[in-house]
Amino acid sequence: MKHSLLALSALFALFMTSCSSDDDMSDDDALTGSGEISIKFDNGYNGNDLVLGVENAANANGEKITINRFNYIISNVRFVNKDGEEYAYDKDSSYFIISQEEEEDQIELDDIPAGEYTTLKFGVGVDQEKYLQGSEGQGDFLVEAEENNMMWSWQAGYKFLNFEGTFTSESITEATEFKIHMGSHGSELDNYKEVVLQLPMNVRVSDEIDSNIHLKIDASKILAGATNSISLTEKQVIMVDAEKSPQIAVNTSEMFEVDHIHNGGGH
Repeated sequence: MKHSLLALSALFALFMTSCSSDDDMSDDDALTGSGEISIKFDNGYNGNDLVLGVENAANANGEKITINRFNYIISNVRFVNKDGEEYAYDKDSSYFIISQEEEEDQIELDDIPAGEYTTLKFGVGVDQEKYLQGSEGQGDFLVEAEENNMMWSWQAGYKFLNFEGTFTSESITEATEFKIHMGSHGSELDNYKEVVLQLPMNVRVSDEIDSNIHLKIDASKILAGATNSISLTEKQVIMVDAEKSPQIAVNTSEMFEVDHIHNGGGH
């Protein structure tokens, strides 16, 4: 009797292993073709929703900020799958403006090859390779940038970040305007930055599955990053600044984190 139970247990374990292997094979086989991955940019400020025209609590510098404009450029989106292979979205179609005032907060990427992706990569701003293609090489994005206040001029280049509003501090008690327009200036001051985000769970995509990556953005890090602190009390307008503009570029690249993933939904 004892030997019979042991034999049955071994047979059951073998059966379950076989089923498990079949399930894994089925999951892999189901991920065929291509699908869509959308990315939601949920703008916030120090743990709260970002609401234009509403004063935020004091930052690390003791400055209270009211944001009136918050726009930034996302580009060169790539995904790394579970086998370490990288897929780059079509470069000419991979430039987007996230605009709080226009309520543009999501990008949709179609024809992503089926698979499971573990890592999201993207740029903040416009890379030198794209800019050096000249105005004719920018396609429709040049007009879009002009319409959304994301350019100084073609010669001066794109604004990667357009961050404006008013602030008060201990020494500046009347609401005072601030403007932070960060971008590259020629090839000598290149403020294009790349962001790499590990996903808390694999993003799955196929002919039958469209998925969404939900990012949380903390705009307070533009002024109070991990290593760089920017005081508006010291300087209210920052544009072409060889010292502070690169610091803001680093801070801006730190403001993104993955909140959650939605796997599922069909075409």
